[in-house]
Amino acid sequence: MGLVAIVLTAALFAGCGYSTRGRLPADVKTVAVPVLANRTTKPAVETEMTRALVDAFATDGRLRVVGRETADAVLEGEVTGYELVAISFDPTANIRRYRLVVTMNVRLRDVRRNTVLFQQQGLSEKADFPVSGVVSETISREEIALRVATLDIARAVVALAIERF
Repeated sequence: MGLVAIVLTAALFAGCGYSTRGRLPADVKTVAVPVLANRTTKPAVETEMTRALVDAFATDGRLRVVGRETADAVLEGEVTGYELVAISFDPTANIRRYRLVVTMNVRLRDVRRNTVLFQQQGLSEKADFPVSGVVSETISREEIALRVATLDIARAVVALAIERF
């Protein structure tokens, strides 16, 4: 009886297309991640976001990151928002904490079929950081918050692109 259950379970998973790669076409094994466009006034935010996306795909391991000329798919996108919002104040109305919000549009395109595999508009992530009495330290904390937010948004992009929830 146990052997029948195992065989039926295996047949069920085989028939439903279960895969650790998600729902991408089987021939999509590589991805190119060219530098994103920057539609914000914050210099170099696109470089940080692109680096985070490349790292997220490499860490995930289901798609190998390659150059555009040899890729099965290309991840294209643009950073559309970089916003610092004061979220906490001291009793004399000085800012004590900021929230950094990064927003982007992204699209994964199958190069061979020239079709869109995944597209998401207005994808955003945030990171909070405290204000220091020293300006250079606050700037450093903002840079760390940017890395945190871009890492989180990059992980979300990889999950959405591969799993397409």
